[in-house]
Amino acid sequence: MGRRGRADSSGRLRIQAVSGLVLWLLLGATLGVSVWFFAGGEVPEGQRVVADASLSEPRGTDGLMVWAYVLFGLALLVSLAGVLAKFVARCRVSPRSALRSLLGVALVVVVLALSWCMGSGRPLEIPGYAGGENVPFWLKAADMFLYAIYALMGLAIVLIVVFGIARRFK
Repeated sequence: MGRRGRADSSGRLRIQAVSGLVLWLLLGATLGVSVWFFAGGEVPEGQRVVADASLSEPRGTDGLMVWAYVLFGLALLVSLAGVLAKFVARCRVSPRSALRSLLGVALVVVVLALSWCMGSGRPLEIPGYAGGENVPFWLKAADMFLYAIYALMGLAIVLIVVFGIARRFK
């Protein structure tokens, strides 16, 4: 068997080497964008988009936000690809088991739907803001993501505690 990053006996790269390389590339790009944000200077006062032009605005703000969107999109894409690959692999062996593997996705969809219903579409009073995102759809979407994060983090904490306690009694 070859060393890490080399081809194994079947001629394919080992997944650990590829994922490690991707991790280091993403980490390097994140570090570069972060340095640009913190050390790239400020936008001149006349070009600032903040409500109070006397407040500082780093030059790299837009780049940092775009990079955050790229990372979010990649995480979503990889997660969906993993769920789909697992579903297809299980479907070959046992269709019933494959349907059970989609329960996690169904739970997330239910949490998103409930949190969408709980969200407010009332426009916000934002001094100096003239953008088009202060509309009911985007306001409900922002609330949906916030409520979903709260619910899933709460669920994660409860599961950590429950499984930690259950492990003590084994």
